[in-house]
Formats: sequence, C-alpha cells, structure tokens
Amino acid sequence: MKKILLFLAVALSFMSIPLSAQQQDNDLANYFSRLIGREDVYSFRGKPADIYGRFNNPAPMFMIFPDGRTTKEEAAKMVEESGLHEIIDEFAGSVYVINPLGEKYDNAADYQSYVDFINRLRVIFNLKIIGIGNGATFVNETIARNAGNVAGIVSIGGATPKKGSATESPVPAYIIGKKAGRTAAGYILRNDAKLSSKEGTKSLYVNPDEPLLRLVVNETDQNDLKTVIADAWESVLSWNYRYNNYKHTWYTGEKFGEHGDSEFEPFLIFDRLGITRHVCTQNLSGAGDYLWYEYIPAAAENAPAGSVPLVVLLHGNNNDPRTQAETSGFLPLAARDGFIIAEMEWQGNGWAVMGHDGIETVIYELFRKYPQIDRSRVYCEGLSAGAFNATALGIKKTHVFAAVGAQSGGIMPRAMFGAGQETLFDEVALKSEGCDMPYFSISGSDDEAVVFPSPEAKGPNTIHLAWQAYQKLNDIPVVETLDFSVDGHFGMKLENRNHMDTNKGISYEIGDLTKDGMPLVRIVVVNGYGHWNFQPGAELMWEYFQKFSRDPETKKLIYHE
Repeated sequence: MKKILLFLAVALSFMSIPLSAQQQDNDLANYFSRLIGREDVYSFRGKPADIYGRFNNPAPMFMIFPDGRTTKEEAAKMVEESGLHEIIDEFAGSVYVINPLGEKYDNAADYQSYVDFINRLRVIFNLKIIGIGNGATFVNETIARNAGNVAGIVSIGGATPKKGSATESPVPAYIIGKKAGRTAAGYILRNDAKLSSKEGTKSLYVNPDEPLLRLVVNETDQNDLKTVIADAWESVLSWNYRYNNYKHTWYTGEKFGEHGDSEFEPFLIFDRLGITRHVCTQNLSGAGDYLWYEYIPAAAENAPAGSVPLVVLLHGNNNDPRTQAETSGFLPLAARDGFIIAEMEWQGNGWAVMGHDGIETVIYELFRKYPQIDRSRVYCEGLSAGAFNATALGIKKTHVFAAVGAQSGGIMPRAMFGAGQETLFDEVALKSEGCDMPYFSISGSDDEAVVFPSPEAKGPNTIHLAWQAYQKLNDIPVVETLDFSVDGHFGMKLENRNHMDTNKGISYEIGDLTKDGMPLVRIVVVNGYGHWNFQPGAELMWEYFQKFSRDPETKKLIYHE
C-alpha cells in the first residue's frame, strides 16, 4: 500500500511542475530528455493546476511527430502557432515534439523509440498523437495500428496507409487533407464506426456502442495549424481520455500493451455538460477555511425549493479534491438528471480538516445556499479512503443521508480515516433498531490496495467488515464467515443475483442483502478490476440511491419501489 501511494505521489509531483510553451525550464527539459532517452525530443509543460483550475490527472499529453526534423526553437514556435500552449495551460497538460531518429522516418526504428518512451512513462492517461506530413504517414502506418492506449490521433496530410484490420485497436481520430477519406478507411474499419453526420467537407463517424469513439474526416487542403488543432480539439480530442485499470491499478504503471486496450472515459468540459462549477473556501467551524467544489447543472439553477437531490463526493487518500467529480462518472449523471454535486477536501491537505462533523457542517451550509436542495435526498459516495469515510458517515451521520456508497473501501480494523471497527460497531449497536441505512459497495476483484474478499484473502477483510456493519445496522442476519461454495464471488447468498457485461469488455457481478423486500445492502464486484473508480458503477450507484429518501423531520428511511 505504501509503495503504491509513494508511486502516485511521485507521479503527481512531476505532473504539476510549470513550464510554458514560450520558455522551457532547462532542468525539467533535461529531466524529460533523460526519461525519454533522447535529447532531440522537446517537452513543453502547461501551467500547474491550482484550486481554481482543472484536475490534472487526465490532463492531455500531446505527442507531435512533425513533417521533418526540428530544432528546439522551431518546436517551440510550432507549439505556440498550433494553439496547443493555450490548451495545456488551461488543462495543466504537456506537449512533446518528437523528431525522427534520422533525417526521415524509419517505421521500425521510430516506432520502437515511441514504444520505449511509453514504457519509460509507465502511466498513460490522455495521450494525443499529432502527425504532420511525413509524421502523419508514420503515425498512420505504425502508431494507429497499435493504439490501444492512445486517446486520440490527428493526421494532417501524409500518404494513405494500407487499409488495416478490424482486429486492430480502435482509436478516436481527426483526419484532414485532400485524401482524408482514403486515409480514414482503416480508422473506420478498426473503430467499427458509422456515419453520423456530414457538413461541408467534414464527416463525423461514431461507434454506436461507444460514443467516445469519434472520427472526423475533413477532406480539405486547409493547412492553418491553429485552425486545424482547434477543430480537432473541439470535435474529437476533448471528448475522452483513456486509462487501464484491468488486472492491476493504473497508477502502479504498466509496460506497453501489457494489460490490453485502455478504457475510454469522458473528458469533462463543464460548458458542454451545462454545469457551473463553484470553488468555495469558508471558515465554518472556527478552525480555518474548508475547501469544497460545487457542481450545479443548468436544470438545478432555478429549480423549485426542496426539489433537487445532493450527492456528496469524497476523494481518496491525499488525492486532489476534484478526483471524484472528474473521474467517478457522477458529473455526466448530474448533468442528465439535474442533481447537485459537492466534492469536499475532507482531509485538509493545506486547508482545515473537515472530519465527520465538518462534512455535516458544509452540507448544512449548502442547504442555506441552495434552497432547491431536497433535504430528504442527500447521498454520499467515496473512493478508497473516501469510501472508508463514506462508510463511516452512513453509520455516524445516519440522520443526514438517505444512502451511502463506497468504491474500493470499507471499514478498517483499526481507526483510520476518521473511524475504525471498534468505534463504528459500537455506534451500530446503538442504532441497530429502527435506523436503516442503504449501503452500496463496489470494488474490483483484482484490487491490490483494498483487497476484495476471496478464499485466498487472509486476516480481517475491510470490505467484509463494512458488509457486517451494515447487516447489523439494518437488522439483517450477519454473515460472520464467508463460504465461497455458496457463491464463488461473494461467499454468501445474495438476492437479485446477476452477471452483467459492459461496452468496455469488462463485466461485473451484483446482488443484494434485503430486509422485507428492501435491498438495504447492494454489492458489486468488477471482474479483473484494480483499485480505482469504475465509471459504469456510478450509474448503478445512482440508480440505487434513487430508491431511497429520508424524512427530514422523523429521520425515517423511505423506500421507493
């Protein structure tokens, strides 16, 4: 666990170092030259994310393969003239201009250099490839055929490659040039994309099962780089990022192609979603300023009093306080269904530590600030350490929430993240009669940080402890010892048991612990998944939350069948 957290801290530390496109920092440039293993690859860094900026984990990382060899000065001019410096400043991103090894591109040698670079980086989140002229030819013939971790490709000019194969990894792309239609044929095939719309010289193709697999074909000789990049960003590149959390946890890193294709996830543009974000700092307890983020969808702005649900999000251990809003999958749901989200910097990290009472205090401040919030429909979800905290809040602050959910977390045997087994089980004993609290538990079966129960798991299991606590709290018979002959995934009999597949090629198992027909504990395990948010799980959790409300006066739970 410590090793994983240390790796993440190191990874995040270099992601936040500032370097504008206009003036490189020599130390950082030398560092990345050593990392890449080449001195003729030039790196440019955007402004670091502060509390008012965007979360920088899914920040775009652009690799430009130019028409021919460039100097550092020419590379810097290209980044500025393309407008990429504005994008990486806004989203805390980066650009690498990668020269061919020789005077011309050699498909085998330059592709191997690219693979070596990816292997040195280890963690790839939002990789965008831009090929120009001969660089586009190289990209189309090599990287595009092995793009399982690439979030988007821009091909500007270049020769038409061989058609390719439907078995090659799909990748979003923007293809521009007089021969763009022929160049795009291989992309259309590997993406299994269908024509969605056509306007002027541009055609949009989309995979019907994965809307983030967008492909724009622009059959024009327009060659103004800034115009091209701006259109590519708006129509393709800004829609998604990719990461791989299968059979490992993404921030531990992987070698090129080690765990198959990366998942497609939405890269969130708030204006596009119709969501307004407020960054809030306020001293509500006398202990210093709290920090939290509010996300208000357009439908909630002027909604009637008491009509809008509130979902509280809690990030993982020492994560950025925007982690859950931007990677859990809840923001698109809020935009669609009109509920308000508040993500809280509950651990402090330079601000006042909230604790359970502080979180409750912020919620009541939100009630005063937004009278449209329905106090009977307040929910809480957390990741990892935030999941441990959400699990504790459901027990300690039962009167506030109608339901709580945990992604990759449960209850610690000893006090950590605000509470431990002894404290919470004592609280459960006091509330176990007439104090129901719905609990949604979701984890990956291959989580190496917070291990899911299995026949091989040794010692007290934090996730099983959470199930037991909520069995006791909800007056459901407690399963003291799991028996995997009863259910090979959960070790106990669950109601409404089901197996489900997703469009990511990842499946999950689901089932309920019920009382009087109410699914008071819903458990999900994502097959083969590591320690992080599984975004389709947000839809499952939100669907579950909506089954419950809590009377603000009597504090009794209400079940909506």
